[in-house]
Amino acid sequence: MSHSAGWTATARLLRRAGFGTTGAAVDAAVKTGPAAYVRAMLAADPDADAGAKATSAPSFDPVPPVGKNASKDQRQQRNKQLRAQLTTLTAWWVRRMVRAEQPFGEKLTFCWHNHFATAATKVRNADWMLAQNEKLRRLGRGDFRTLALTMLTDAAMLDWLDGRKNTAKAPNENLSREFMELFALGHGDGYTEDDVRAGATALTGWKIRPDGSTYLNAKQHATSPVTFLGVTGSFDVTRFCDAVLGRPAGPRYLATRWWGQLASNTAPSSALVDRLVAAYGAKRDLAALFTALFTAPEFASGQHSIVVGPVEWLIGVTRALRVPVPDEDGAKKLVTVLRALGQEPFYPPNVGGWPSGQAWLSTAAADLRMRAALALANAGDLTSVTSAASSERVDAAGYLLGVGAWSARSRAVLQAEVGNPPRLVATAVNTPEYLTN
Repeated sequence: MSHSAGWTATARLLRRAGFGTTGAAVDAAVKTGPAAYVRAMLAADPDADAGAKATSAPSFDPVPPVGKNASKDQRQQRNKQLRAQLTTLTAWWVRRMVRAEQPFGEKLTFCWHNHFATAATKVRNADWMLAQNEKLRRLGRGDFRTLALTMLTDAAMLDWLDGRKNTAKAPNENLSREFMELFALGHGDGYTEDDVRAGATALTGWKIRPDGSTYLNAKQHATSPVTFLGVTGSFDVTRFCDAVLGRPAGPRYLATRWWGQLASNTAPSSALVDRLVAAYGAKRDLAALFTALFTAPEFASGQHSIVVGPVEWLIGVTRALRVPVPDEDGAKKLVTVLRALGQEPFYPPNVGGWPSGQAWLSTAAADLRMRAALALANAGDLTSVTSAASSERVDAAGYLLGVGAWSARSRAVLQAEVGNPPRLVATAVNTPEYLTN
């Protein structure tokens, strides 16, 4: 197997901007040209995607709270209903990831879910989690201010970070702190604990209706002047958001964090961050930021610089092998694998999101991945591999999976499996060439 540097770089683009890829998809993108591919990818409406439209979002019946005098059985029954709805929600999103024809929309939504990490372990409301998911998908490539302000008043976020408990009489600092520390500025911007407390007062009074809509209860909102990020006055959620996003560290933090999600586990150079920030600009244009990121020379040259996480790995293998996932039960099997691997959608471990890098390459995970890969290979379409001559099967597996070249060590391991195509492919998706990008 011999592919050009351009083919290999394009394969890297498709894998990082989606969930795995195939040789045929890389060929098509090479013909289009990477720049044109990025433009079309960013312009595509994820909700107009044929595969996504065929996987309509679930609807959920309300699960009313039980009273203080409810029996143990009544409480258990309610918890069972909530868990069942959340399981259905997770299975739906996994199935949509598999079926989307242009996977960037779902990959981007998953990355935003990791950025604004919100977990159903606490937010036990499938409707609220679904609504947040749809907001991330709809707003995730526009103006970051719109997205950030939307998240500050989102029901799932208000529940997750105790925003609805934040009142003038009892300010709660969680949402103020995490918005600055994790969502917008990072640790090094120079804001103080006094700023966190003042920011908390700006966010007081927000409440959630049973249908998931949110509103400001003026009676519980603090109106006394505070000094926040060097400015004294009365603050509300909009003024809080604008003050935070106006800090010069914000664009650099955002650019660096997205580089880590989509390009490399190694921090970008200062010069590269400068270029990404310039593209993002005063309009806080996320599409421009992503365009600059995906077309940067450093992106194209950074081979094996990012470790593939479980969601990207499992969805990528399922898509490449065209494993049928026709219904919720099939998707639940994939969810079970993701749970075992430690990255179940809607269940990040904390507000910082999932770990990255070498954390995903443990010995225990390797055994789980191999068993899952064998099951997928036995259920998938391996025609292009089984129809190849034995001497060509290793390269056929590489083309099937969008891998441009094998190391001598990987090739030797794969060559030993050419008589067993499912095992060959299962081994291929567990090589360094597939597990890193």
